[in-house]
Amino acid sequence: MSRHPRAWMGIGLCSLFGQAQAAWDVNMRSGATDVSRSVFDLHMTIFWICVIIGVLVFAVMFWSMFAHRRSKRLESAHFHENTKVEVLWTIIPLLILVGMAVPATRTLIHIYDSSESDVDIQITGYQWKWHYKYLGEDVEFFSNLTTPRDQINNVAPKGEHYLLEVDEPLVIPVGAKVRFLITAADVIHSWWVPDLAVKKDAIPGFINESWTRVEQPGIYRGQCTELCGKDHGFMPVVVEVKSQEDYAAWLGEKKAEAAKIAELTSKDWTLEELVERGEKVYQTNCSSCHQANGEGLPPMFPALKGSPIATGEAAAHIGIVVNGKKGSSMPAFGPQLSEVDISAVVTYERHAWGNDTGDMVTPKDVLDFKQAEEASQ
Repeated sequence: MSRHPRAWMGIGLCSLFGQAQAAWDVNMRSGATDVSRSVFDLHMTIFWICVIIGVLVFAVMFWSMFAHRRSKRLESAHFHENTKVEVLWTIIPLLILVGMAVPATRTLIHIYDSSESDVDIQITGYQWKWHYKYLGEDVEFFSNLTTPRDQINNVAPKGEHYLLEVDEPLVIPVGAKVRFLITAADVIHSWWVPDLAVKKDAIPGFINESWTRVEQPGIYRGQCTELCGKDHGFMPVVVEVKSQEDYAAWLGEKKAEAAKIAELTSKDWTLEELVERGEKVYQTNCSSCHQANGEGLPPMFPALKGSPIATGEAAAHIGIVVNGKKGSSMPAFGPQLSEVDISAVVTYERHAWGNDTGDMVTPKDVLDFKQAEEASQ
């Protein structure tokens, strides 16, 4: 027997509502740290206090409306001022506020106590990536989004961690107190990882502090929560918590990588090697503005294909990559990229998309450029 169209509509809505109910999670996360659980417990405490107050107030209101309705023809009392009532409605809210302030103050004191840290990490926000520097360890790197462009353009299916995956996660040891020193190099960003109960603004010229102590190894994800420009939604935060032994091994590997990059500066590079490395650097750092085909998005992001910069003097090309361009969205990559990566990306841009200048920019050329600038200042 066929069903009425409205019956099918009702079944469909019930099914959709049931799925939505299963998928929705409207409460805060309890998180993976002692601080995050303290914040969650405080949230729930204040929530239930508000629920109880709401129930009592509405119960009295609805009872009054029912018990003194017009049909009963009751006469309202006539009085002016009542000292007892005024004292009660002053003391009771005061006691409630004190009861809420005590756990809130205790939690805030805990949150802001960043002293006696085991690991100190400086976090710097850039448009649109994060830079992590392990203070005292000679280890630093950038963390960039790795979600494929086809997923962003709706050409390929979205991955499990769409827009929440990076090439280099922040790595910290389990059980250690890690202090974060958070700032920015260009505009205001905000570093947020909900499971760690850390959310701090990254403001140019200022350093904000926060900290965490994670009790279980794992991967925790977050995002920039300050509207910081065109690709604001494409600068995720990924924190990987390792055991003490794995963290020590990882730190040793990163130190070895830093030493290797320093050695690469003096290596004799071939044109093919620089172009291959430069393409990777370009795709990671430049393609979001200048596009993978080098045609840019004029006038905000000019084309590099056939441009005077990419086909003109190499020194001018190095200069704009190292120092950026004032009054535009072109950042200074001198503090962000090594001499090897700057030479590679400049060489790539001078040979890609039909530019074919035929010259090669080496890491020594970039190093000489930087030293000459320092000498002239």
